[in-house]
Amino acid sequence: MSSLAPDTSLPALASTLQGAASLPHLGVIAVVGEDAASFLHGQLTQDISGLPLGEARLAGYCSPKGRLLASFLVWRESPDRLLLLCSADLLAATLKRLSMFVLRAKARLSDASAELAVMGLVGAAGLPAEAPRRAGACTSHEGGTLIRLDDVGGQPRHLWVGAATQAACVASRWPALDLAGWLWLEVQSGVPRIVAATADQFVPQMVNLESVGGVNFKKGCYPGQEVVARSQFRGTLKRRAFVVHGPAELVAGQELFHSEDAVQPCGMVVLAAPDPRGGWAGVAELKLSATESGTVHAGTADGPVLQWAPPPYPLLTDI
Repeated sequence: MSSLAPDTSLPALASTLQGAASLPHLGVIAVVGEDAASFLHGQLTQDISGLPLGEARLAGYCSPKGRLLASFLVWRESPDRLLLLCSADLLAATLKRLSMFVLRAKARLSDASAELAVMGLVGAAGLPAEAPRRAGACTSHEGGTLIRLDDVGGQPRHLWVGAATQAACVASRWPALDLAGWLWLEVQSGVPRIVAATADQFVPQMVNLESVGGVNFKKGCYPGQEVVARSQFRGTLKRRAFVVHGPAELVAGQELFHSEDAVQPCGMVVLAAPDPRGGWAGVAELKLSATESGTVHAGTADGPVLQWAPPPYPLLTDI
């Protein structure tokens, strides 16, 4: 499998993808009540009890075997109300499963997707003066929350999550950006997002979730915590996520095969989007050995050959 050359075109291309995009593929779970934070703290990979107002954090929800059932961006809208942004196609199943474990906790979970719009904003032209300047920081804006994501190609990216009645007002300050452009930028960020097709497939480290701040190794117990901790402290990680490119369509959940083993998959596509320069880009989980020699193919052993690049952030090797 050949590695991609350094992408010197990324800043120039990212600069052409400025604007506001509606993100209907994302949904929102609201958790309300005096025990909302402590309940989520015991379920997710992140320190939710210590999550302050004005900050959003990535988090994972694992099975007892340590496999990610969902991934979230979590923030406090108020002291007793937290919002969890996740892929819409697994929201219902995730909400049902989380609700099973509320028991006597004073917390109510609901699907808030109908009342809240989710919009992606790229660039700086339409941002207010008080827009957050640090990834993970958030602030109130136009009846919702404005959250700074990691920049891609030097372009600032934000999420706006707020009252659906205010979405048109926010969008009116921006040029329109199509969903494909937003998804391509998401892929280039290298930040994983679990969808229905990849649920229960990956331990967090296999998709670099701990390296982008989605796992707190000091927070205590949650479902799958022992497996996740053991992978970090006692094992040698043999799978990681890479940014990949191929000449044909890539799909989340698609298996990848190495040229030296046509039977056992060597990885899986995590996220994918059309590449504005041609072909398709993706985030893919791969055996590290698959990047050392031979070629990796999408879908079948004789499928399109992929190229790869390391993610645009350092991998966590010490906590």
